[in-house]
Amino acid sequence: MKTLLSVIRRNLKLFFKDKGMFFSSLITPIILLVLYATFLAKVYRDSFVSAMPDGFSLSDKLLNGTVTGQLVSALLAVSCVTVSFCANLLMIQDKANGSIRDFTVSPVKKSILAAGYYLSSAASTLIVTFSALAVCFVYLAAKGWYLSVADVILVIIDVFLLTLFGTALSSCINFFLNTNGQASAVGTIISAGYGFICGAYMPISNFGPALQKVLSFLPGTYGTCLLKNHMLRGAFEEMENSGMPAEFMKEIKDSVDFNLYFFGLRVPIIVMFAVLAGSVVLFTGLFILLHKLKGNARKQA
Repeated sequence: MKTLLSVIRRNLKLFFKDKGMFFSSLITPIILLVLYATFLAKVYRDSFVSAMPDGFSLSDKLLNGTVTGQLVSALLAVSCVTVSFCANLLMIQDKANGSIRDFTVSPVKKSILAAGYYLSSAASTLIVTFSALAVCFVYLAAKGWYLSVADVILVIIDVFLLTLFGTALSSCINFFLNTNGQASAVGTIISAGYGFICGAYMPISNFGPALQKVLSFLPGTYGTCLLKNHMLRGAFEEMENSGMPAEFMKEIKDSVDFNLYFFGLRVPIIVMFAVLAGSVVLFTGLFILLHKLKGNARKQA
């Protein structure tokens, strides 16, 4: 345990000491927040207003709170995964500069090294994502706060699980990478594409039926939907209390992926949690298995 803690401290120190790695991780959610607030907020707001039933209107506070809840849900859903790939670059850097050889000839067990990379990546990513979450809460409070204490706690749990999912996924993918060029290429692909396939940039309900079915198998989809449920629940409840027709409420919830469907069946919240938590266990187990197989291959060689 003492050795593991030393490895984790070493990795965290290098992560925060490397200004390029740290700021690239920290700036991702900040850039997304600025872009979302600048470009997407008006689009979301206009879509809500245009979809209102005749003769019915919402207060600016409720409308802004709903739009902002959707924006920060998308931001956090993307950041928890993309930031983990930045935080996990240390494992690849150690391979590229040869530092990993110094560890392998030392008494430190390879399993301790693997656990150290995993846990330090999770810790550094959690620092960034929870910092981003704090900024999102402040932004939401300024625009229109409709979260209960239970909602806040559930959002924190969502971010925690999504961060662990991103750490486990990035650890498995980065396991096969050996150069900074490869890491940069993979990071670019993840940053550009993940937001679309998880339903953050564009709700899954806007895709075709076939693509919706495919995306319903991806764990990130459920993480995004969890955040939307807990960020928007209070605002939608206020809409219902204001007399919003039930038919409209169902349509708007479906349109923003508040309601998620798996082959036509609505997915309960508890199932979303189970899928996301199960994915964390699955990819963590895969990461452990990859290291064991690599160790066995070296022994046989």
